[in-house]
Formats: sequence, structure tokens, C-alpha cells
Amino acid sequence: MARGCWGIPAMLALCVAAWSCATGLALELERDQPFRVPPGWAHAGRVDPGYPVQLTFALRQRGTIQLTRLVEAVSDPQSPQYGQYLSLEQVRDLVQPSPATLMIVLKWLQSHGVEDCRSVTTLDFLECYLPVSMAERLLPGAEFHRYVQGQRSLVRSPLPYTVPAELVEHLDFVGGMHRFPTERVAVSRAGARRDPQLTRALFHLGVTPAVLRQRYNMTGRDVGLLPNNSQACAQFLEQYFHQADLAEFMQLFGSGFAHRTQVDRVVGHQGHGKAGLEASLDVEYIMSTGANVSTWVFSNAGRHESQEPFLAWLLLLSNMSALPWVHSVSYGDDEDSLSYAYMERVNTEFMKAAARGLTILFASGDEGAGCRRVHSGNHTFRPSFPASSPYVTTVGGTSFKNPFLVTEEVTDYISGGGFSNVFPMPKYQAAAVGHFLHSASKLPPSSYFNSSGRAYPDLAALSDNYWVVTNRIPLPWVSGTSASTPVVAGMVALINDRRLQRGLAPLGLLNPALYQLQKQGLGDAFYDVIQGCHLSCLDGTVQGQGFCASPAWDPVTGWGTPNFPRLLRALGPR
Repeated sequence: MARGCWGIPAMLALCVAAWSCATGLALELERDQPFRVPPGWAHAGRVDPGYPVQLTFALRQRGTIQLTRLVEAVSDPQSPQYGQYLSLEQVRDLVQPSPATLMIVLKWLQSHGVEDCRSVTTLDFLECYLPVSMAERLLPGAEFHRYVQGQRSLVRSPLPYTVPAELVEHLDFVGGMHRFPTERVAVSRAGARRDPQLTRALFHLGVTPAVLRQRYNMTGRDVGLLPNNSQACAQFLEQYFHQADLAEFMQLFGSGFAHRTQVDRVVGHQGHGKAGLEASLDVEYIMSTGANVSTWVFSNAGRHESQEPFLAWLLLLSNMSALPWVHSVSYGDDEDSLSYAYMERVNTEFMKAAARGLTILFASGDEGAGCRRVHSGNHTFRPSFPASSPYVTTVGGTSFKNPFLVTEEVTDYISGGGFSNVFPMPKYQAAAVGHFLHSASKLPPSSYFNSSGRAYPDLAALSDNYWVVTNRIPLPWVSGTSASTPVVAGMVALINDRRLQRGLAPLGLLNPALYQLQKQGLGDAFYDVIQGCHLSCLDGTVQGQGFCASPAWDPVTGWGTPNFPRLLRALGPR
């Protein structure tokens, strides 16, 4: 943690005593944050006043405009600053809150008796532990209740919280109040295929590392070589991988390439219960395409009932000076279920990561374009976050045209994609998305989507019919964009490996480079997916169909799926 008894510079902590906050009007920080209890969770009553909760205070940052410009410069291959990334300490110097913000927030907390707090290196988050009674006095309006789902329990406030008016310009939000953890979850589609003419073909092995390597033209030589290169996957539910599953998976499916059979580092809590399908999938496939690359797992189960696991992962990124260059993440939520302040701040956290040269890839989701009913009673598509952030690379999903042969790919109907209602379209993708909007043979009605928003996904990979070993059992037909995302992440880690061998910087934020490839004559870095549509609203207007794949970029499969040697030539050392 950072310096000082609270993780705040000692001199500043001394100054707090001389500062006084006027009390008066209280305002809501996240007025637009809905409180929704997800299916499967049940209310279990009020929490005892003395019960401890953990809250995360997101302090208002400085330098975000400069950070935006810097990320554009270091991520654009045409910029003279390309690849000139910052250290964590340099990011701190750019974004750390003003002394006034630190003093006012600390004085407010201390005046309510809150003393058990920790900061992060960048000084823009405070994690505090306090009893429920103190938290409810600190945040008027809040009322903490327990919610249970099987063996899991969470503490959340169904009522909005407020802070003193003079704090509003110094805090972005308070974490641990309303949001429930969500995650892209891989599912097994076993039994979903009923074509009697394919009965014998059901014994086909399905997608394995060998199938992926054949489809994407990876050879036995496409493995990591450098000890200082690394990759990671992050998990947010109480799901754990088992080293024994990974070893068995590689014994069954890893004979064609050099590989590792152990995760090198687990950051967070690694439980000893049953292995989770999602956790097993992530680890086994990032280590299959990113073969022989040192691999970390961030395990953020949210062991404290009031913790937001995704937020805990973001705090780790702000507190670790040495991190893997590539991160695969299968977390996602609907944009309309999150406050604008929360999404804006998380977006800034992704900018901080990009400024350091990290590549963060998110699954695009498994609900196609999504669907929701708006106040007028009409339907619109439902974009997902963080898939819709301009500062992450979002991965969609495909299927083989013939599910039992290594053939061309078509859209996987579940592949998440669309247009953000929160983030404007970044300039790096404006030309590609504009071409799609003007050339697509059929578009949904304009009332269903925001054509000026950040469009996603950016690229795709196979997301259907995977084999996974979990709890020592080989399991078939595992599907979802949480499968395609670690596959792409591993390839990015291999490209970084080649770049680092030549003394080049890692790729960092991938998107500006991806969207330049076609006009540079390097469009063959992808297999263009031009067949299939994804699902959406089951209504009389769109009748369950969202967007459809088309030549070049589209909001179902992005630019398409990787042709690895061509992608390596395009993004690796020239």
C-alpha cells in the first residue's frame, strides 16, 4: 500500500486536523444507479448495526484530460509517442487527487469515526472498514440488508445513499452499496444439437487447442520464449481453477506444442472447493494459445459480503507496479444497470491501464444485441459494459459453419455486440463503423440503437463447442464469449513475446492499431466473418434478430477472427 497510516502521505494527514467541513445539504452521488436484485438472490433481512462492512471511496482524479491525450498518443502506431508508456508512479503523479480533495474526504471520514482505511499507490481510492451503524450515519439514506444465493451472501443497500454537498466535487462514487457481482459464464450446450443425420458426428472431438491452432494457423513454434512476458485472466465469482485440471487438460490436448502445466501466480484468494467451469476454461485456453507464457490468475471472489469483486480487481491494478501485459476478463453488466458516474470512473481506470501498456480484453457477452423495454413501452437493444468501453478490446464469438469440421466461421448467434448509449464513438473506429452503417444490406430500426456510440466487438474467435477439464472430468460443448476471449488474449501475449524479443514495447491498447490494419493493406490479419446474425428483441419489429455480419467490420464479430501469422506480421516486429 501507499505511504502513511491511511496510505496517504503523512504531511497531508497532519493537515487534515486543521480542516473543517461545513455540514448541511446532502446529495446523491449516484442518482441514476438502479437497485436490482438479480434472479436467484433472496432478501434475508437487515444487517446488525455492529456488523462490519467494507466500502470503497472513489476520490475525484485530476489530469483526466491529459490522460486521455496521452493514451491516444502511446496507443496509436502513427504517433511518435507510440509505446512510450508510463510507470504506475508516473500515472499516480498525473491523476492523484488534489490535496484539497484528500483533506476534505479524510476529515469527513474521521469526523464520523472512520479510521480503518487503506489507499492505493495512485491515491485515488480508499478502502475503509466500518460498522453498519457508522456507515449509515456517514451515508444518510443508506440501509444495509443481507441477500443470499445458496451458500453466498452479500450486504447491500436497497436505498440510495447521500453525501454532504461539499463532498460531491471530491467523490465519484462509493462502492459496496448497490451493485451485485455479475460475470460472463460459460455454459455447456450438451444435448442442444438434435440433428438425427449427425448422430455419428456427435463423437467429433470438438474445439480443442489443436483445432484452434489449425483454424488460426498457429504452428508448434508459436509459443512464448521470454521469462519476462506474462498474461492473466481475472475471475470475480467464487470460482476457482485446479492445477490438477490444468495438468490433465494439457496431457490430453497439449501434445502438439510446448506448454506450461501450472499457473505461476495467483493474486487473491484461491479456494479449495470444486473447480468452476468458467475458471477452468479461462486458464486452460489462455495457456493454450498463449502457450508457454507465464500466466497469472486474479481471483477476486468478494470474500467480504460488502465488497464489489470487480472493483477490488481495479484497485489491484492501481496498486501493483509489476503486472502481466495482457488480461482476459469475462465480466459484464448492462449499461442501464450501472450509474453514469461509476462507468465513467471505471473507464478512466482502463485509461490508466492503457497508459501503462496493458492490453485488457473483455468478453462481448452472450445475449446478442440484448433487449430492454423503455418507458414508452417500446423495445431497444441493450449494450453491455465494460464491453462498450473505448479503452478495452472486446471479443465476440463465432461458430464453425459445419460444427464438426475445421471450416470457415459464421456468427455465433449469442455473440454480444452493438453501440454504447454512454460512450461516444472513438475516432479510431469512426471510418470502419461508418462504412458498416452505410453499406449494411439490412439494419435494425434506428430507434433500437445509438449509431453515434462506441461500437463493439472489435474482433472475435470461436465461442462454441469447447472441451474443458474441470474437477478432473473432460466436459464437452462448453460455449460463450468467455471462451473466445482468453483464446484471443493468448495470441496477443504471443505477439508481445515477439515484440519484447526485439526490444519493442508491448501492444498496450490494441484498438487504434486494429482499426488501421485494413487501410494499411493488412486486412488479411483476420478471417472476415460475413454470414449470420445475432439475437435480440423477440418483438414484432425485429423478430429476434439484431445485427448481421457483413464484409469488413460489423457489430457482431468485429473485424473477424485472427489469422495468426498475418496478425503477427501486422502487429509484431517488422
